[in-house]
Amino acid sequence: MSKFLNNNLSNLVAYTPGEQPKKGEYIKLNTNESPYPPPPEVLAIVNETARYLNLYCDPSARLLIETFCDYYHLLPSEVIFGNGSDEILAFCYLAFCQDAVAFPEISYGFYQVFADLFNISADRIPLNDNFEIVPHTYFNKKKTIIIANPNAPTGIALSLADIERIAIENPSNVVIIDEAYCDFSNLGSARALIHQYDNIIVVGTFSKSRNLAGARLGYAVASKDLIADLNLVKNSYNPYNVNSMTQAIGVESIKADSYFKSCVQNIIDSRKDFVAFLNKQNFFTLPSQANFILTKSYNMSGQKFYEYLRSQKILVRYFDYLPEFVRITVSSKQDMEILKNVILNLK
Repeated sequence: MSKFLNNNLSNLVAYTPGEQPKKGEYIKLNTNESPYPPPPEVLAIVNETARYLNLYCDPSARLLIETFCDYYHLLPSEVIFGNGSDEILAFCYLAFCQDAVAFPEISYGFYQVFADLFNISADRIPLNDNFEIVPHTYFNKKKTIIIANPNAPTGIALSLADIERIAIENPSNVVIIDEAYCDFSNLGSARALIHQYDNIIVVGTFSKSRNLAGARLGYAVASKDLIADLNLVKNSYNPYNVNSMTQAIGVESIKADSYFKSCVQNIIDSRKDFVAFLNKQNFFTLPSQANFILTKSYNMSGQKFYEYLRSQKILVRYFDYLPEFVRITVSSKQDMEILKNVILNLK
């Protein structure tokens, strides 16, 4: 750390991403990536788009937004895209979190990092004993609220009725619903609520269910006034935030609807099968609606289980604030069968 660093950042603890080993070195079940490649249409568009990389990308992402809106039945004025959903979340902090923000005590680690980065007071609201978000603890908070739904790393989701109640009870503040994992749930998206409540912002990503983590494409859906606020921030920071390649890839991903739905269903089926397996092996697993599960062995600590799997060339995620548990990404059938066999050999 240099002597020139802004004093306000001297105690900043940066976000720690999941480990990214060399390809093929481990079975990667630690960062909630999709095990499936993008659809063939995405691969085909790459060479065509690369020919025009000498030109700036479209700062309005017009074709991408139009394609997205046609698919989800939205207006272009209700959508903004960003360089991953993390950038969208950063825009939300800058636009709507002047003094304070509230989010679950156990949730996505970037929420606290952004609060620290932007010097905003964080109200970390505890989960209940079942690791669930309790809606009434978010009523009348008088500050911006951010909720991951399904939550991470628990995978437990709120109903749309619960989200609606939180929005109603905070009419003067923005309620941000981070739906990075929503496509793997059976509860539906809070996008359905934006025309009823002008304080709801729904944040999403193409990283998980659309198999495009490396492309860095995220979005927000909200009323036109909230999206105008986010565009003000974006255009004051980086108007060209989504590159030409990613915009083109995003368009083709949306068009490949049957492939998208097939990949999501495969993950849901694998999740159900793996949880059933764990239940027979003396594990306790939270009821996940995401592409990962949070589980614990009754026979060893989370850290010991993490270390054992790592010794077998399988990476999962261990959090020291959840010492009994590990988070495991649900992957392909082949990867999950290898993991099952490793668990069966656990001594």
